[in-house]
Amino acid sequence: MNTAELLADAFGRIKDAVHQAVDDLTPDELAHRVDPAANTVGWLVWHLTRVQDDHVAEVAGRPQAWTEDGWEKTFGLPFGTADVGYGHSADDVAAVRPASADVLTGYYDAVHERSLAFVGTLTDADLDRVVDRRWNPPVTLGVRLVSVVNDDLQHAGQAAFLHGHLLRRRG
Repeated sequence: MNTAELLADAFGRIKDAVHQAVDDLTPDELAHRVDPAANTVGWLVWHLTRVQDDHVAEVAGRPQAWTEDGWEKTFGLPFGTADVGYGHSADDVAAVRPASADVLTGYYDAVHERSLAFVGTLTDADLDRVVDRRWNPPVTLGVRLVSVVNDDLQHAGQAAFLHGHLLRRRG
């Protein structure tokens, strides 16, 4: 397995987890909170998708699907177009109310395809390229991509847990 194949497999696992986490959920279930300060399935999937879109677009040197493909209009959120959800308050989380699971997976799938197109071009040597000098040590492309995979899988797991909770509530 080469670098591109390894990264494609990792991003593919995120896609599978995202689709499973929202499968058959209603808009109200996507916005359900287990307590007033908790994240929702809808917010978690939107956030992990925004992080992947933002971070991969930056290192690939291309625009984000969020703005280039008009997803920010589809979601109609009261945030700036650069917002990816870091530091969101309980009210901000509540504002993310996707119209359907298909809206979430549509945006995720668009980002996923862009991510796969980028990682499909990478070699081992590319992973050592420094992409962010604001950190000590500076962040390499390999570290950034692993960070995205890690963050996304954690949030997809949280959404999957909530999905199970919601299905049990149905009875």
